[in-house]
Amino acid sequence: MNDGERTARFNRLAVEYSRYYKGKIRTLPSVPINSLKDFSYWYTPGVSEVSMEIKRNPEESFNLTGRWNSVGIVTDGTRVLGIGNVGPEAAMPVMEGKAMLFNLLGGVNAIPLPLRVSDRDHFISVVKALEPSFGGFNLEDIESPKCFYVLKELQEKLTIPAWHDDQLGTACIILAGLINSMRITGRKAQDTTLTLVGSGAANIAAAHLLIESGFEPKNIIMVDSKGILDKERDDLDSLMFSNPWKYELALITNGENRKGTMENAIKGTDIIVSAAKAEPGTIKNEWIGEMNNDAIVFALANPLPEIWPQDAIDNGAKIVATGRGDFPNQINNSLVFPGVFRGMLDARSRGVNFGIMVKAAQEIANFVGAPQPDRIVPSMEDWELYPQVASTVARAAVDEGFARKPDSKEGYLKTAREIISTNRAMIEKSMDLGFIRKLPEVRE
Repeated sequence: MNDGERTARFNRLAVEYSRYYKGKIRTLPSVPINSLKDFSYWYTPGVSEVSMEIKRNPEESFNLTGRWNSVGIVTDGTRVLGIGNVGPEAAMPVMEGKAMLFNLLGGVNAIPLPLRVSDRDHFISVVKALEPSFGGFNLEDIESPKCFYVLKELQEKLTIPAWHDDQLGTACIILAGLINSMRITGRKAQDTTLTLVGSGAANIAAAHLLIESGFEPKNIIMVDSKGILDKERDDLDSLMFSNPWKYELALITNGENRKGTMENAIKGTDIIVSAAKAEPGTIKNEWIGEMNNDAIVFALANPLPEIWPQDAIDNGAKIVATGRGDFPNQINNSLVFPGVFRGMLDARSRGVNFGIMVKAAQEIANFVGAPQPDRIVPSMEDWELYPQVASTVARAAVDEGFARKPDSKEGYLKTAREIISTNRAMIEKSMDLGFIRKLPEVRE
């Protein structure tokens, strides 16, 4: 079965299984209910005193309700995976999948919230209105450049963390993968040249995080649909207003002031990180041969990478990563957001920043131990990764002055392990007892 046939099979199974299960998540009570008398304290009359406690001190909502462990996954469905603007209803399967991963890997109660809201300021007002229900927000699948504005405004206006996973999660796992790739190839961040193919949410955030971690801005070359981003491009003035985030990077990157095509951007560089068109051949095989020795290629488009991994290796790449789990080196946000949110929730954090993200990326990279060309990041089956990342993030939140609930790194690690392991045990027990049904037989 070739790469294309395998992809088509996964697509077919996804539809059949979704039709069978009719959703990936559910809500269940977390308290004992043995008889009707239990409702006297879980509901009326006792619950009114809980409400009054919170009225007297709204911060008590983190201690007396499930808010402390709840995250809203918010989208408008304008840029879903690699398939584009499909609307809020069609975004729901992706948000449910995200909620499932939050729960399984981070022990987080995550609620999918696709919104039928097109205006960016209306979107912000809706999310702000939902703040009392959650300990954090995960923004998802929002088109660029709207996503930059929305994230910036929410981070300034909320008293809980706002995180756009297509920006921050992707940037964080890219950095983690590059840390180990450079360890293998003997490179240092300040001396490494890097081409970012695609200048949307993922790579603009990646550029900022890479700079925060020690990469030289002048050694980063960015490419969008019009070619290399340079200081003399005809559309630079208009970018100042339409996409100030891209404009800012145009001023500080591309120290050689390269111009023209994607090929010109890639030639003679050490690394490609591509988050562009989901089509093999977007990056030509021969362009890999024009890179420096021991080239590093991250082809991250989903569901199809911009170049097939074996083609990149055959043309000189030392390390290749994709966004898919059926190839080595999956650069996947799922290695990041469950642990990051576990840590932010455990610290009752008021926010998150690039400094915290760098520490999370370093923790993920160090977890691998002895990286190899086919293992530069952990896998989602490395269960201990998530509490380790959580404790690093929680402690970083304390250091940044964001934490409502300070603790030591060891204390946060103990908390995260207990929550995640208990949650996993509940899921496994539900499968053992048949409450979560086995996969149905599907005709191949």
